[in-house]
Amino acid sequence: MTDPIQPELPWRTRGGKRPGAGRPPRGPRSSEKHKARPAIDPRHPLHVTIRARPGLKLRRRAGWLAVRHGLAITCRRSDFRICHVSVQGNHVHLIVEADNHMALARGMQGFQIACAKKFNLQARHRGPVFADRYHPRPLATLRETRNALAYVLNNWRRHREDLTARTLAFDPFASARAFDGWAGDPRRAHLEFVPVVMPTTWHLTHGWRRCGAISPHARPGPIAPERSSHR
Repeated sequence: MTDPIQPELPWRTRGGKRPGAGRPPRGPRSSEKHKARPAIDPRHPLHVTIRARPGLKLRRRAGWLAVRHGLAITCRRSDFRICHVSVQGNHVHLIVEADNHMALARGMQGFQIACAKKFNLQARHRGPVFADRYHPRPLATLRETRNALAYVLNNWRRHREDLTARTLAFDPFASARAFDGWAGDPRRAHLEFVPVVMPTTWHLTHGWRRCGAISPHARPGPIAPERSSHR
């Protein structure tokens, strides 16, 4: 009598990509893929986008007060600086400077927590306010920095929010008053003060100006694809 032959079992190893593995997305639209963050160069600013949870509207008084509160809390940090901000319906654009990966992570964490607490108090809401991931994009060139500034500060025109506020030259839900690079240097006295931090990188202080001043009436298009150049 022969011994029974045991069938071979498929060889498996730990780790690796598997169908259905990982944390499922929160809501109908996932925030950002869990992939390696881009390299942080303290000489280069970043354009960061964070999205609200489905159904929440940020471009209202409660959302604006929440963002202002988050800015006031975050401005105490020296290794992470929010230099410009724009609040839209379901997302927030930021132009930030960070000394390293940890500074960016801790700074964004503190900003989002402070915003969420204030928003929940103002809007009588409970639970998370922002999606679980934010999207950072390094601005490695002067042209990228200039375009990101124009995109963030004039983002309300991209979303046609300016059509309901034709008497305003600047977005009242952005840090337009703190920006000194507008073409013609128009008056901004009607805007609220926003507790953003003055930039320290050369890209944000002087370098971007080599690419031309920014018109407050420009309507930005989609963000251009990232380039590999690091000039």
